[in-house]
Amino acid sequence: MKRLSFVAATLMAASPVIAAESADPIKMTLHDWSGQLITTTLMGEVLQEAGYNIEYVQADYIAQFAGLKTGDLHVAMELWETTAGDALNEAEATGKVVRLGESGMQAIEEWWYPAYMEERCPGLPDWKALNDCAQEFATTETAPLGRYLGGPVTWGGYDDERVEALGMDFEVVHAGTDAALFAELESAYQRKDPIVLWIYDPHWAPAKYEGSFVEFPPYSKECYEDPSVGMNPDAAYDCGKPRGPIWKAGWEGVPEKWPGAAAAIENFKLSNAEMGALVAQVDLEGMSVEDVVAGWMDANKDTWMGWIGK
Repeated sequence: MKRLSFVAATLMAASPVIAAESADPIKMTLHDWSGQLITTTLMGEVLQEAGYNIEYVQADYIAQFAGLKTGDLHVAMELWETTAGDALNEAEATGKVVRLGESGMQAIEEWWYPAYMEERCPGLPDWKALNDCAQEFATTETAPLGRYLGGPVTWGGYDDERVEALGMDFEVVHAGTDAALFAELESAYQRKDPIVLWIYDPHWAPAKYEGSFVEFPPYSKECYEDPSVGMNPDAAYDCGKPRGPIWKAGWEGVPEKWPGAAAAIENFKLSNAEMGALVAQVDLEGMSVEDVVAGWMDANKDTWMGWIGK
């Protein structure tokens, strides 16, 4: 990530608000969807204005926990309860990773279909109705099974396990990238083609497209961990995905080595609506992540200065 250039023109103070306790770089992880790139770049730029040295590191969403435990990576700005909850709980239990508070955003990640499919598949959004209409979602490659377009494999989510546990007549096909996932939705929506796919919120898609999330049996921790719980007594994941906060977390040494930065990260808060609008600027308007972050910081100086204690 390149350094933003707007700062010199927008900041009147010549010295940082809080002095960096260490000149060593804080390594912040970058993943493969626009919202996370925005969140991380925004926090990183704010910390740089406070005098910290920031290094952005590309990392796998789930595999990053290995680096956070060892201190090779330092801060992860978006850990969704929906897909990273298990990994975060495990990492925290080791004592090597600490939560740095909620982001202010509430996560939903689930199967989603366009509203026009309700005429072709009566009974939606119930998952049983979806399964009864599996043939309506079939493609040449998956027939006679319906096709569910999942997110990139690195996102987790247990969709393959869910299909098997619930005995669904669907094949899970994983999109290669975040951009490919939403490009396929746009194409299908314009032609009113059948599609059921992974949608997440905060994001611009639930606002732009009319549709609904599929209603699976309610999530429970036991459903994920105990095969005897749920509809299928022989398999876990026979329920929907959890919902909950998007967390920030980091290596255990962050609060001690960079206490001011840790406090600023904990202060970071954005709403679903705010993030959805920022992601839309990148994905729909073609703006760069850097320009979107610069624009937000310019317009919300009091907010982010508050994060760093001004």
